[in-house]
Amino acid sequence: MAETPKTGAHYVKITLVKSGIGYSKQHKATLKALGFHHLHETLVKEDNPALRGMLALVNHLITIEEA
Repeated sequence: MAETPKTGAHYVKITLVKSGIGYSKQHKATLKALGFHHLHETLVKEDNPALRGMLALVNHLITIEEA
């Protein structure tokens, strides 16, 4: 995992590669909670257990990279 020199926090880069259309309301709500608005949008989030749980739920719609 990438680590920033100042804070020591780890980050992940998340890209939405597939639409939430046709999936459950819970999956769509998770994408919204992550902050996605558009297809192929990339977000950088601080890595923590709560985020990893959300990513595990929608792993078929996103790609994850270490940032």
